[in-house]
Amino acid sequence: MWSAIRNKLENFYLADTLKGHIQYFVTTYRNCHDREGRASIRFDGEEILKSNYFDKQGTHSRIYYSHQADWEASYLLAESQGCFDQRNFYQAFQEFDNQSIQKSLVSDSLLVRIFAVLDRRVGKQALISLKNQMEHENEILKLFYHIRLDAEQIHF
Repeated sequence: MWSAIRNKLENFYLADTLKGHIQYFVTTYRNCHDREGRASIRFDGEEILKSNYFDKQGTHSRIYYSHQADWEASYLLAESQGCFDQRNFYQAFQEFDNQSIQKSLVSDSLLVRIFAVLDRRVGKQALISLKNQMEHENEILKLFYHIRLDAEQIHF
Protein backbone atom coordinates (compact mmCIF):
# COMPACT_ATOMS: atom_id res chain seq x y z
CA MET A 1 0.00 0.00 0.00
CA TRP A 2 2.68 2.53 0.98
CA SER A 3 4.73 1.93 -2.17
CA ALA A 4 1.69 2.68 -4.36
CA ILE A 5 0.95 5.87 -2.42
CA ARG A 6 4.57 7.00 -2.55
CA ASN A 7 4.70 6.27 -6.28
CA LYS A 8 1.60 8.38 -6.87
CA LEU A 9 2.85 11.26 -4.74
CA GLU A 10 6.37 11.31 -6.17
CA ASN A 11 5.77 10.31 -9.79
CA PHE A 12 2.22 11.24 -10.70
CA TYR A 13 1.30 14.26 -8.58
CA LEU A 14 4.65 15.91 -7.88
CA ALA A 15 5.62 18.86 -10.07
CA ASP A 16 8.33 17.96 -12.58
CA THR A 17 10.63 20.63 -11.17
CA LEU A 18 10.56 18.88 -7.78
CA LYS A 19 11.06 15.29 -8.93
CA GLY A 20 14.20 13.91 -7.34
CA HIS A 21 14.13 16.67 -4.72
CA ILE A 22 10.99 15.82 -2.72
CA GLN A 23 10.65 12.40 -1.12
CA TYR A 24 7.82 11.12 1.04
CA PHE A 25 8.54 8.66 3.84
CA VAL A 26 6.27 6.61 6.08
CA THR A 27 7.11 3.69 8.31
CA THR A 28 5.37 1.60 10.91
CA TYR A 29 7.34 0.11 13.78
CA ARG A 30 6.25 -3.52 14.09
CA ASN A 31 7.56 -3.89 17.65
CA CYS A 32 5.97 -0.69 18.89
CA HIS A 33 2.72 -0.75 20.82
CA ASP A 34 -0.18 -0.60 18.34
CA ARG A 35 2.34 -0.60 15.46
CA GLU A 36 2.82 3.15 15.60
CA GLY A 37 5.15 4.86 13.19
CA ARG A 38 6.32 8.09 11.69
CA ALA A 39 6.08 10.06 8.48
CA SER A 40 8.10 12.80 6.87
CA ILE A 41 8.57 14.86 3.76
CA ARG A 42 12.17 15.34 2.68
CA PHE A 43 13.68 18.00 0.48
CA ASP A 44 17.05 17.09 -1.00
CA GLY A 45 17.47 14.43 1.69
CA GLU A 46 16.66 16.71 4.64
CA GLU A 47 13.50 16.07 6.60
CA ILE A 48 11.57 19.32 6.31
CA LEU A 49 8.43 18.02 7.97
CA LYS A 50 8.47 15.03 10.27
CA SER A 51 6.29 13.70 13.00
CA ASN A 52 5.17 10.57 14.72
CA TYR A 53 2.45 9.27 16.99
CA PHE A 54 4.25 10.25 20.20
CA ASP A 55 4.94 13.84 19.07
CA LYS A 56 1.31 14.15 18.00
CA GLN A 57 0.02 12.81 21.33
CA GLY A 58 2.36 15.03 23.33
CA THR A 59 1.31 18.16 21.47
CA HIS A 60 -2.35 17.16 21.72
CA SER A 61 -2.02 16.70 25.49
CA ARG A 62 -0.26 20.05 25.97
CA ILE A 63 -2.98 21.84 24.01
CA TYR A 64 -5.82 20.04 25.76
CA TYR A 65 -4.49 20.36 29.32
CA SER A 66 -3.62 24.01 28.86
CA HIS A 67 -7.33 24.49 28.09
CA GLN A 68 -6.68 25.93 24.68
CA ALA A 69 -9.22 23.57 23.10
CA ASP A 70 -11.53 20.64 23.77
CA TRP A 71 -10.47 17.04 23.09
CA GLU A 72 -11.30 16.92 19.35
CA ALA A 73 -10.23 20.46 18.59
CA SER A 74 -6.88 19.87 20.28
CA TYR A 75 -6.15 17.07 17.78
CA LEU A 76 -6.90 19.44 14.91
CA LEU A 77 -4.69 22.13 16.45
CA ALA A 78 -1.87 19.62 16.87
CA GLU A 79 -2.10 18.65 13.20
CA SER A 80 -2.21 22.29 12.13
CA GLN A 81 1.12 22.70 13.97
CA GLY A 82 2.65 19.88 11.93
CA CYS A 83 2.10 17.02 14.39
CA PHE A 84 0.76 13.89 12.77
CA ASP A 85 1.40 10.17 12.54
CA GLN A 86 1.47 7.71 9.68
CA ARG A 87 -2.30 7.21 9.90
CA ASN A 88 -2.90 10.96 9.46
CA PHE A 89 -0.53 10.88 6.49
CA TYR A 90 -2.54 8.09 4.86
CA GLN A 91 -5.83 9.87 5.58
CA ALA A 92 -4.50 13.10 4.10
CA PHE A 93 -3.41 11.26 0.99
CA GLN A 94 -6.84 9.65 0.61
CA GLU A 95 -8.51 13.06 0.88
CA PHE A 96 -6.04 14.59 -1.59
CA ASP A 97 -6.32 11.70 -4.05
CA ASN A 98 -10.13 11.80 -4.07
CA GLN A 99 -10.90 15.49 -4.57
CA SER A 100 -10.07 18.32 -6.92
CA ILE A 101 -6.85 20.24 -6.61
CA GLN A 102 -8.89 23.37 -5.86
CA LYS A 103 -10.47 21.70 -2.81
CA SER A 104 -7.07 20.38 -1.71
CA LEU A 105 -5.58 23.87 -1.76
CA VAL A 106 -8.14 25.02 0.82
CA SER A 107 -8.43 21.82 2.84
CA ASP A 108 -8.55 21.92 6.63
CA SER A 109 -5.65 19.44 6.61
CA LEU A 110 -2.16 20.91 6.56
CA LEU A 111 -0.80 17.78 4.88
CA VAL A 112 -3.39 17.95 2.10
CA ARG A 113 -2.51 21.61 1.45
CA ILE A 114 1.20 20.69 1.32
CA PHE A 115 0.51 17.89 -1.18
CA ALA A 116 -1.49 20.41 -3.24
CA VAL A 117 1.20 23.12 -3.27
CA LEU A 118 3.71 20.57 -4.56
CA ASP A 119 1.28 19.19 -7.15
CA ARG A 120 2.00 19.44 -10.88
CA ARG A 121 -1.60 20.55 -11.52
CA VAL A 122 -0.88 23.84 -9.75
CA GLY A 123 0.75 25.91 -12.45
CA LYS A 124 2.83 29.06 -12.24
CA GLN A 125 -0.14 31.41 -12.47
CA ALA A 126 -1.97 29.52 -9.71
CA LEU A 127 1.15 29.65 -7.53
CA ILE A 128 1.42 33.39 -8.04
CA SER A 129 -2.26 33.85 -7.20
CA LEU A 130 -1.70 32.02 -3.88
CA LYS A 131 0.74 34.70 -2.69
CA ASN A 132 -1.79 36.69 -0.63
CA GLN A 133 -3.33 33.54 0.85
CA MET A 134 0.11 32.31 1.94
CA GLU A 135 0.68 35.39 4.07
CA HIS A 136 -1.91 34.01 6.51
CA GLU A 137 -0.85 30.36 6.36
CA ASN A 138 1.10 28.09 8.67
CA GLU A 139 4.90 28.52 8.55
CA ILE A 140 5.35 24.92 7.44
CA LEU A 141 3.06 25.40 4.45
CA LYS A 142 4.86 28.66 3.61
CA LEU A 143 8.16 26.75 3.56
CA PHE A 144 6.84 24.22 1.03
CA TYR A 145 5.29 27.04 -1.00
CA HIS A 146 8.68 28.78 -1.20
CA ILE A 147 10.39 25.51 -2.14
CA ARG A 148 7.93 25.19 -5.01
CA LEU A 149 8.37 28.84 -6.04
CA ASP A 150 12.15 28.42 -6.12
CA ALA A 151 11.85 25.22 -8.16
CA GLU A 152 9.63 27.05 -10.66
CA GLN A 153 11.99 30.06 -10.62
CA ILE A 154 9.23 32.38 -9.51
CA HIS A 155 10.57 35.35 -7.57
CA PHE A 156 8.50 38.18 -6.13
